[in-house]
Amino acid sequence: MFFLIQSGLLFAHEVPNDVAIQLFVKPEGQNLSFLVRVPLEAMRDIEFPLRGPGYLNIAQAEQDLRDAAMLWIAQDIRLYEEDVLLDEARLNAVRVSLPSNQSFANYDTALAHITGAVLPGDTELYWQQAMLDVFFEYPIGDQQSRFSIEPALAHLGIRTTTVLHFVTPTGSERVFQFQDNPGLVRLDPRWHQVATSFVRLGFERLLAGVHHLLFLFCLVIPFRRVRELVALISSFAVAHSITLIAIGLDTTPGALWFPPLVEVLIALSIVYMALENILGAKLQRRWLITFVFGLVHGFGFAFLLRESLQFAGTHSVTSLLAFNIGIELGQLGVLGITLPLLWLLFRYLPAERIGIIVLSALIAHSSWHWLTERLATLWEFRFQLPPLDLLLLAATMRWLMLVIVLSGALWFLHGRLNRWVTRSEQR
Repeated sequence: MFFLIQSGLLFAHEVPNDVAIQLFVKPEGQNLSFLVRVPLEAMRDIEFPLRGPGYLNIAQAEQDLRDAAMLWIAQDIRLYEEDVLLDEARLNAVRVSLPSNQSFANYDTALAHITGAVLPGDTELYWQQAMLDVFFEYPIGDQQSRFSIEPALAHLGIRTTTVLHFVTPTGSERVFQFQDNPGLVRLDPRWHQVATSFVRLGFERLLAGVHHLLFLFCLVIPFRRVRELVALISSFAVAHSITLIAIGLDTTPGALWFPPLVEVLIALSIVYMALENILGAKLQRRWLITFVFGLVHGFGFAFLLRESLQFAGTHSVTSLLAFNIGIELGQLGVLGITLPLLWLLFRYLPAERIGIIVLSALIAHSSWHWLTERLATLWEFRFQLPPLDLLLLAATMRWLMLVIVLSGALWFLHGRLNRWVTRSEQR
């Protein structure tokens, strides 16, 4: 063991638990600059030269640092210009930095640091605490092109968090933050690219949300005629669309307890719908309750959307509309499968009413457990009254605007859907 320490070789690096990665991308002239900062301990299977009790031998580490940058970073980054994969990166410079170094606060200071002087060779820096800063360049055709990046750096740690700064030629900056591997990130997307990706995102999120699917299932168990379905689904769609727009306008509470509260209300909506099915649901009341719970489910959709809005570029309105369309397509797909199955089930049951009660009871039972679990989580938060200031006044005004919009939507729905409901109940 003594011999290994003195020889300065490290044969095995453990995978670090949490790895924070900082990236800067900037097109300049005929080159695209790509700056990276990662913890040195994430560069595994590299025998960095050490001295003393584990200090990095900076004077002898240049080639090993370059090898680590190419092996663990360059090979897992793909950059595109107008959807054309750029040539392999040129490695311009590598630097070892102290963990306290703040040069990556912006692009200019990061570039100046990486291309500046190296740390003195006698710096006492444990290799596990060192940061590796790298400067790559990619040849490009035009700095005004649209660029995309596909970073696959999740292998650097058990959990990786990446902050990506895209600096345009004019100096404006767009910041992205994501966990693990995000797939293809378009740094300046076109509107149709945003529309396509967010329609797909909405469709996938609807299918992945078990609680939303259970709510839809409960919604249509007792009402399966076309006129009834149009009234209910329209009410639900309008409600969660309003909530999504509210999220886009940043009118929702930012308190930590708000997301758990929404989870509780979503679970409550399923339990309520199931119990109403058991006791006997009336279409005249069901569409209004559906609208109220649709607002709540809209917050659930919005929480899923919020992290993805950063990938919409300047097309935030397009992303909201596209995401909503994706949700509606997902709902239609679910109903297209659910309704024929219910039709077959009730066709062969001797009593349709018994089938409605049994299915609703099963859903109520499972949703009740989910409700109690989320209530326990909600009670762990401390509720405090917000301070009386201008921020509270602004938030109140935004909520008043939202109430006006909701009132108008309810008035419109009441006039339109009430006719459908009345005609349906007369048949």
